[in-house]
Amino acid sequence: MQSSNNRTLTMAQAISEAIGQEMERDASVFVMGEDIGKYGGIFSATSGLLERFGAERIMETPISETAFMGAALGAAAEGLRPIAELMFVDFFGVCFDQIYNHMAKNSYMSGGALKLPIVVTTGIGGGYNDAAQHSQCLYASFAHMPGMKVVVPSNAYDAKGLMIQAIRDNNPVIFCYHKGIMGLSWMSYFEGSTNEVPREAYAIPFGQARVARAGDDVTIVTLSQMVQKSLLAAEQLAGEGISVEVIDLRTIVPLDRESVLRSAAKTGRVLIADEDYLSFGLSGEIAATIAEHLDTVRLRAPVRRLAVPDVPIPFSRPLEQAVIPQVGNIVDQVRALMHATLNQQGEAA
Repeated sequence: MQSSNNRTLTMAQAISEAIGQEMERDASVFVMGEDIGKYGGIFSATSGLLERFGAERIMETPISETAFMGAALGAAAEGLRPIAELMFVDFFGVCFDQIYNHMAKNSYMSGGALKLPIVVTTGIGGGYNDAAQHSQCLYASFAHMPGMKVVVPSNAYDAKGLMIQAIRDNNPVIFCYHKGIMGLSWMSYFEGSTNEVPREAYAIPFGQARVARAGDDVTIVTLSQMVQKSLLAAEQLAGEGISVEVIDLRTIVPLDRESVLRSAAKTGRVLIADEDYLSFGLSGEIAATIAEHLDTVRLRAPVRRLAVPDVPIPFSRPLEQAVIPQVGNIVDQVRALMHATLNQQGEAA
């Protein structure tokens, strides 16, 4: 039963509410981007804000990511707190210099004298046939460059709390929301992302993963839409007598390595499920973290990784479904982990 102070919100509604509450609290907060005004953002992350705050604080921009990311940098340097919506994460290549060489580095290069409290919100992920230039995740690309925090929520409750934390942070934050869990009526989505959200403002500290499901046999380390897929897989595996623990990272910069290691030590078996590319990315970072702590984490089987193979995301629906990890793929990987354990025990005997 819902408490009187909570309602069920979609992720899109929760993000919009968080932005609106922070704009009411702090007059220096404003939003800029393409189609964020009357349209409310292509993924509804700014729905209803233009009517409340007007065009001076909900600023429509031309289709020029280079221009409005540069404007956000200048505004932040002068003491404002801009939220800049990069419609699709794939478009960050257009404003690569502003993000990688200025947003990420200028605080450091000023000796800490310059604060850049910028939030870049951006839609990530595939699953609805938008092809290779509109379907990537790329959060590991931002995480690879020191100087920015990277936030990737999996549900509405977390999205609101993490957005409020992002706006209040004095560092640049990349806030990635997966289109497939925003709760949009015009596209299918995973309903587990829509949940109870308090009416009042609250902040979720960065670098604190959550246990989305407790279990004893296998740990799945994951984030974003893959959390919802992993929970469905865990429910299916429970029917086979396999107890799965699901760790939702929430943020990857900072990364809660302690929670990952604690769960890995508990279960002894780890699957990393990721919708970003396999090579040189988050799944490798998590696997390396575990490998560096094998003195305290006693694994029963080698770590397994499930991610997008190193190919562009196809337009074809069957091909897209083949390259993006699905619930069935997660189930198969967990079964393989359990089988590997049994083989090792048999050989030891």
